[in-house]
Amino acid sequence: MELTMTQENEKKRILEDIAREKMQQIKKFYTHLFIYSIGVAIFVSKKYFGLPLNFWPINFINSFFMWCWTFIIAVQAIKLFMKDQFLGKNWEERKIQEIIEKEKTNKQNWE
Repeated sequence: MELTMTQENEKKRILEDIAREKMQQIKKFYTHLFIYSIGVAIFVSKKYFGLPLNFWPINFINSFFMWCWTFIIAVQAIKLFMKDQFLGKNWEERKIQEIIEKEKTNKQNWE
């Protein structure tokens, strides 16, 4: 009985650690997204409204930089929010079963 409670507590602690890590990743993503939106606002005001923002860190914001930054944000979003849909636990289980079935048929062919 005591062993089961210890295992349950361990599982609960592991799940809490996973949830805490996921929350930290989401928090970092939203912070990055906020900074990105400020960068987009500066880029648009500089490029399309002609504001003379040419001091040191701002003068590096050009079209190529923005395309790269947009790609990085998109990759982060896909990794964070869509990873479980495509390569989640269900996918892993299906692949494991598929590999086991292939191994069984290969062993049967050799026997």
